[in-house]
Amino acid sequence: MDGDAGGFAKWTRRFEDERERRRAQGDPEWGRGAALHPAIWGSVQRFQVGEDGDGANLVGKADQAGDADYGRAVRLFVAEEQNHARLLARLLAAGGMPTLAGHWSDTVFVRLRRLMGLRMELLVLMIAEVVALRYYRALRDGTDDALTSEVARRILSDEERHVPFHCERLHASLAELPRAVRRPVTALWRLLLLAVCLVVAADHGPALRRLGVGRLRFAGDVMSSSRAVVSAVLAPRPDAWTSTG
Repeated sequence: MDGDAGGFAKWTRRFEDERERRRAQGDPEWGRGAALHPAIWGSVQRFQVGEDGDGANLVGKADQAGDADYGRAVRLFVAEEQNHARLLARLLAAGGMPTLAGHWSDTVFVRLRRLMGLRMELLVLMIAEVVALRYYRALRDGTDDALTSEVARRILSDEERHVPFHCERLHASLAELPRAVRRPVTALWRLLLLAVCLVVAADHGPALRRLGVGRLRFAGDVMSSSRAVVSAVLAPRPDAWTSTG
């Protein structure tokens, strides 16, 4: 078992409350259409692939952790990620753009996440979540297309809740390790995050420039926000983490 994950009933309630709020709110007005630069459309297509997936591997590892509340919360988290994929697919359709069948970056992430147990899965997943925070903030603030901004705002709101959720589980998981090992693990995580961030910045560079965020600024902002994530994972109260954006 990958550590005691007690206390996740509150997260189940948060996810359920948000699910009901989404139902009451309804979808954006897709009929108004969307108009973006081709570079931004290409970037959104690649992020849509990354959001899409059934989450079966993560759910299975969560169930093996032995905490029923955590398992339920993970299922609700996966449902939110699938909703992000749906929203992005609908946004692409509103602009007359197709979704992609796959992308190499998503394949690499999936394979990395499946290498080991729940701890490794969450550490790799957290890299994607931290990068996504900055990306969706850029997409929300960097375009004058109202539909795109609304979709990005909705997804960003969810991601700001996902990060402290994973921080809390990682705090319990890293607590299993000897104290002397915990900081080196988080330091290695930040190095991997930097490598991934540089790849994303290069791959999405033209879109980021159109959104008013250069490659270096994007990478710098991601790495700056990662310090708060590490503190939350190591701290006794990781749920105190708040977004910087």
